[in-house]
Amino acid sequence: MKTDQWFYGLFQSVPDLITLLLLAAGSETAAVVASLGPDACGDALYRFAAPELKAVNHRLDGVFWPRSSETGTAGCPVVLLEVQMQADAGFQHRLWAQTARFAQLHPRVEHLEVVVVLRHQGLRLGPSRQLRQLQGFLGSVNWLSLEELSGRADLDPMLTLLALPVCPESELKRSTQELLKRRPDLLSAVHTILVERLPTLTPEELMVFAGIPTKDLRHTRAAQEWIEEGRLEGRLEGRLEGRLEGEARGRSAEAATVTLRQLNRRCGAVGDETTARIQALPLEQLEALAEALLDFTGPTDLLAWLAEHAG
Repeated sequence: MKTDQWFYGLFQSVPDLITLLLLAAGSETAAVVASLGPDACGDALYRFAAPELKAVNHRLDGVFWPRSSETGTAGCPVVLLEVQMQADAGFQHRLWAQTARFAQLHPRVEHLEVVVVLRHQGLRLGPSRQLRQLQGFLGSVNWLSLEELSGRADLDPMLTLLALPVCPESELKRSTQELLKRRPDLLSAVHTILVERLPTLTPEELMVFAGIPTKDLRHTRAAQEWIEEGRLEGRLEGRLEGRLEGEARGRSAEAATVTLRQLNRRCGAVGDETTARIQALPLEQLEALAEALLDFTGPTDLLAWLAEHAG
């Protein structure tokens, strides 16, 4: 007997059977669900679907494996690292999903920690109301605010370096010079941040800003390498960013066209205003919409999705 097909047919015919299953399994919400009954809505409480959960590629920002043990220990756990500098309404759900996926792929790991480095604690990373299970997971995550970190006194030089991207501009020069006095070997890493934060300064001006004596600008090998590196990186990054932006726009336009074609078939003709909103979505949201529309039954579902995910 092909039991999968049998269960599929049964649940499709009697979707409210799930209320009895919840009750039998001892679910905390079972009593509330069962008390509602189908008459509470004038129809069945549930609708049944068997969606295919497509594989999503998650690339972690970093995994730190203890050299002493691949399973991790209480004192030296495996650590997952995520760095998030911008608001992202889907971040917390994605963090939960990719952590669970990592645990599935590495069943031998026994001690695991998750660290998220943020620009600041007020960064909006998800909906205001979360699943209880998600709240429990997020409570175990180690959240580190760089803005809060940059305000601490007597930081380790490496932590000072980590906080440079969000260090207040009024403190940036002092922090940079103090850092390089203690760790001149971090010159290259500091240079990368200063170029990003002070794009109007020339390489020579950046060297002065960092506290490298003027007399050394033309004679210090490290200074010359920094100056040349800055010039070369500026030219290459300009070309690369232009090409990547063009490619990203092309992919988004193509994804919007395909998604709109599918929506027209699924929900009927999409109006001009809604079309414009969809075309303005970033590629990641277009991909999410392309998956979500498989469960849409009409234009109401589309408008509800846009209201929740597209603002």
